[in-house]
Amino acid sequence: MIKFENTSIYGWEAAMRGMRNPMNSWDKSDSIFAPDCSGYIPAMGENDLKLMKQLVKAGTDHSKYMRMITVTVDITAPLYWWKEFDTYKVGTVRNSCSTMHKIQEKEFTFDDFSHEHLLDDSFDIYAPMNVLENIIVALNFHREQFNRTKDKKHWYQMIQLLPSSYNQRATVQINYAVLRNMYHSRKNHKLDEWSQGFIKWVESLPYSELITEGGAK
Repeated sequence: MIKFENTSIYGWEAAMRGMRNPMNSWDKSDSIFAPDCSGYIPAMGENDLKLMKQLVKAGTDHSKYMRMITVTVDITAPLYWWKEFDTYKVGTVRNSCSTMHKIQEKEFTFDDFSHEHLLDDSFDIYAPMNVLENIIVALNFHREQFNRTKDKKHWYQMIQLLPSSYNQRATVQINYAVLRNMYHSRKNHKLDEWSQGFIKWVESLPYSELITEGGAK
């Protein structure tokens, strides 16, 4: 399970000014911008879009403007996905909900975990869905004990027992250049969170062809 919310994109005007600096070709820019470009999607001109695509094909050294197109988004995904996301340290910022401080705040339910692929057999105590149910029961027991007694040993039971399928929400800042690298690295990944969720979200972004066309360079 993966969910993307509150996507905002900004920096288009600065990116286009910057890409035209090397050739002093600002007079050829034909895009339209609002006075305040924060979160604003431009009316992209043919000249600007053509140049942007040419620079992307020329490689990362020539398409530095992509680093100035900034994306912020709220992502909810399992811990096992965040572990792979954290491979991309350069050009990203991530502020996550805290399991250390807030794990005891609410009762654990199945919806807190990515479990869409778990096998279910009510007659088999070792069936993965039954195992997860038992873990949730144990987590809730120690949650109740910790909230009642404030004994840290119960807090440790939750922290160390928490499965990697637990869904965590984070606000992420990233840019088109990093997204291009991630897209071409992960589009055929075995995890649905990458190949279906992340990839589909990237393809929904404005002028996503700057990210998706060709291969990563």
